[in-house]
Amino acid sequence: MSAPPSPVDHGRPLLVGLTGSIGMGKSTVAAMMRDEGVAVFDADAEVHRLQAPGGAMLPLIEAAFPGTTGPAGLDRAALGARVFGDDEALRTLERIVHPAVAESQAEFMARHRHDPLVVLDIPLLFEKGGFSAVDRIIVVSAPADVQRERVLARPGMTVEKFEDIVARQTPDADKRARADHVIDTSATLDETRAQLRHVLACLRAERGA
Repeated sequence: MSAPPSPVDHGRPLLVGLTGSIGMGKSTVAAMMRDEGVAVFDADAEVHRLQAPGGAMLPLIEAAFPGTTGPAGLDRAALGARVFGDDEALRTLERIVHPAVAESQAEFMARHRHDPLVVLDIPLLFEKGGFSAVDRIIVVSAPADVQRERVLARPGMTVEKFEDIVARQTPDADKRARADHVIDTSATLDETRAQLRHVLACLRAERGA
């Protein structure tokens, strides 16, 4: 567990960071949160929206990586081939993506400023320093063998890609140690949902909602 929770300004929502390494079930938990009536900002989904046809990121990405966009939006395979294994190219892409997502997140927060709590679904919460901007952290986790099986079952995934992604992410054990709450997704969906409901009850009680 992390250090004791710090006080929160009750004039704004409790800001909760939701994170977890690849294949841990974070997207499933985020969907369950929405089912429970919680406002969730999905950073990955927002990136996809901004990279779809007409998306605000496309001109910037095309300028930096010519030939990776077109009428259908971003060509993910082409862009992936350009940045895979190239740290400088990846940093260039991040300088395009992160400010655009931050702007969308600010708009989301403004829309939900009267909610008791809001959740930011951010895969790289620890890796990119976003943890310092949230009040509480939920880490979604599962055993390493479960994670590996889930990820390698994805279309187009290879052992090399999986290992490269994991190497770039904060180790799961470190994330768990820094979390205020941990949700283990290795059991059934019903058990995962029960864990989530307990966590939300704790957060809502803390907020007095």
